[in-house]
Amino acid sequence: MYIFEDIGLIEYKKAWEYQEKCFNEIIDTKLYNREHSDDKKDVVNRLIFCEHPHVYTLGKSGAQNNLLINDDFLKKINASYFKTNRGGDITYHGPGQIVGYPILDLEVLGLGVREYIYDLEESIIRFLKDYGIESTRMEGATGVWLDAEKPGKARKICAIGVKASRYVTMHGFAFNVNTDLSYFNHINPCGFVDKGVTSMEKELGEKQDFEKIKQELKKHIESVFKVTFRKQ
Repeated sequence: MYIFEDIGLIEYKKAWEYQEKCFNEIIDTKLYNREHSDDKKDVVNRLIFCEHPHVYTLGKSGAQNNLLINDDFLKKINASYFKTNRGGDITYHGPGQIVGYPILDLEVLGLGVREYIYDLEESIIRFLKDYGIESTRMEGATGVWLDAEKPGKARKICAIGVKASRYVTMHGFAFNVNTDLSYFNHINPCGFVDKGVTSMEKELGEKQDFEKIKQELKKHIESVFKVTFRKQ
């Protein structure tokens, strides 16, 4: 079973708690099914889209000094900060950014974690191509980049950081659509000091239809992963 949920603007901690709940439900179902081969339950895979109020999150392998501001300045810019259990370094979430949390059983999809991340990147790359934005991967870094091989011009449009346990995923991607990019000035995004960030709005010169983009992006994810996510 594959469910799509658009939960709108939500505090980062609440979304994390909801992810944990869905993540643990899949693991519990998998363990139950291994012990009850004659009474298997459906695994409920989810694709969750949301936005967060201004927040900086640091992955478990990240360095705290990549946050360049103190607690007082965080309050001044109306932002919060969390250490998370995903991979990757520091990133920013905020309004105008599509945050995607796929909570999936990779065993059912026949994917390893590296293939899963590759497919997330591929979904974004294919979507951006529809808008005339050429994007790619960068060697040694996750996410989706523009001008990745051009010194001084490389800029990230989508960050990816995931957690996987028992082949079940959580966390996911942060895709800049109409994002206020000034908030990235207060971090070394994903630990890089020599790379930039961008958004669809910046690249195309105007605000984008956020709701339309969510639906189009969902279709590309479905196409790449060869599944259909239905609304709950």
